[in-house]
Amino acid sequence: MPSDEKYKIKDLNEWFNDIIFKAELIDVRYNLKGFTVFRPRSVFSISKMFRIYEDKFNETGHQQVMMPALIPEENFLKESDHIEGFTPEVFWVTKHGDEDFEQKYALRPTSETAFYYMFKYWVQSYRDLPLKTYQRANVFRFDSKATKPFIRGREFYWYESHNIFETLQEAVNQVYEDMQITEDMLHEEFGIPFIFFKRPQWDKFPGAVDTFAADTILDNGRILQLPSTHLLGTKFTETFDVKFKDKDDEMKYPFGTCYGPAISRIYGGMICVHGDSLGLRIPFDLAPVQIILVPLYFSDFDNTKLEAFCLDIAQDLDKLGYRVKIDDQTSKTPKERFSEYEMKGIPIRIEIGPKDIFSGTVVIFRRDLNEKKKVDVADIFDEIKLIESEFINNLRSQADEVFEEKIITVNNMDDLKEVIDDNLVARVPFCSIDMDGKNCFEELKAETKGGDIRGVRMDVKEVPEENDVCVVCKKKAQSIVYVGKSY
Repeated sequence: MPSDEKYKIKDLNEWFNDIIFKAELIDVRYNLKGFTVFRPRSVFSISKMFRIYEDKFNETGHQQVMMPALIPEENFLKESDHIEGFTPEVFWVTKHGDEDFEQKYALRPTSETAFYYMFKYWVQSYRDLPLKTYQRANVFRFDSKATKPFIRGREFYWYESHNIFETLQEAVNQVYEDMQITEDMLHEEFGIPFIFFKRPQWDKFPGAVDTFAADTILDNGRILQLPSTHLLGTKFTETFDVKFKDKDDEMKYPFGTCYGPAISRIYGGMICVHGDSLGLRIPFDLAPVQIILVPLYFSDFDNTKLEAFCLDIAQDLDKLGYRVKIDDQTSKTPKERFSEYEMKGIPIRIEIGPKDIFSGTVVIFRRDLNEKKKVDVADIFDEIKLIESEFINNLRSQADEVFEEKIITVNNMDDLKEVIDDNLVARVPFCSIDMDGKNCFEELKAETKGGDIRGVRMDVKEVPEENDVCVVCKKKAQSIVYVGKSY
């Protein structure tokens, strides 16, 4: 967000709930709690995000499939950790018409048990590996917490990638590739800063050996989990009897991974990260309307000339591939019109009045910096190209600055509690993120009234200092962990 204090959001929750309605992104009047209607403006941006992600999956050798939305209960029952983790949230389909099915069918909360059921048919030999697949899908989870459009719903939209490999090292390499994909997409394309963490063993995906997840920090200090990737080892391949014959004619179980970027949640996170007190700020490439031309009408001027002048500019911009609209709201004041388009996050506004026709200039407002500039008509297209090239870089650098300011290093419980009370994220020494550290975590969570250990960083190696001790048990620290409250 712009560093200028006047653009700061005072209450992120209130702002978010207000802006997604006013900007016509969602409608919550559908008569089923937790299920949101996405309106055209948000659907345009989310669809664009899906396409960008899909290009990256294809580039990295993944193949797209489409799996059924219904998963037989017998599939779930095969993996005990998995079903224990997901059963409380599963929607079950039990009837067709008035007749009961012989078994229940889960409305997919995730698709491991569908993919691995099919992998046993698709993989027979080492020549069939690696197998890297993905699908675009909506998933259903009866989340008992308070729902919030985009961020936490009972239906959300994502890509899920399921992959199997001949060796453990190849699977580990895929986890790192997933992290790089996340950097390329979230940070580079969408401007969202994050840290990729290895989650503690008590906080891993049901059925995983290890879980890794990208967390961003919002302006209110709350942590929002974005894509996660999981090293599954041979748990699911053994459960579903997925085997391959290696080069020595020995039958072996391949190693699995899965990766789940929830595009609808990433979109919600992007709104929170880049928004300011004026409203939305959307990356230039994702904006449904990239440029709005606002003619400034005067009663004593032939406004048809003004409209023709705007139309000429709009047509030229359209030919260059920009998504352009001419504002025709004659019943609103210029200030009201400007505020509306700033609130909707349109990246560029071009203001044109009668004097501009004679002077050969226009005023260009750019939403990334919230700045105006007078530009000669002959230079409009060069100026727009410049803004386009700078737009995501500015959003990213502003978000990075806010993100870094939210992380505070401490080494004792009193300071940790103060950091959490101040709605910040603490970087602290801790005994272990293996299961033997769980008791310390539970005490830490109680002391901080809900502080959560997010894990250890994967992007840089952080090692405790020689004299660092766990903030809870005072034993020699084995890890540097990050603690904060979830959004």
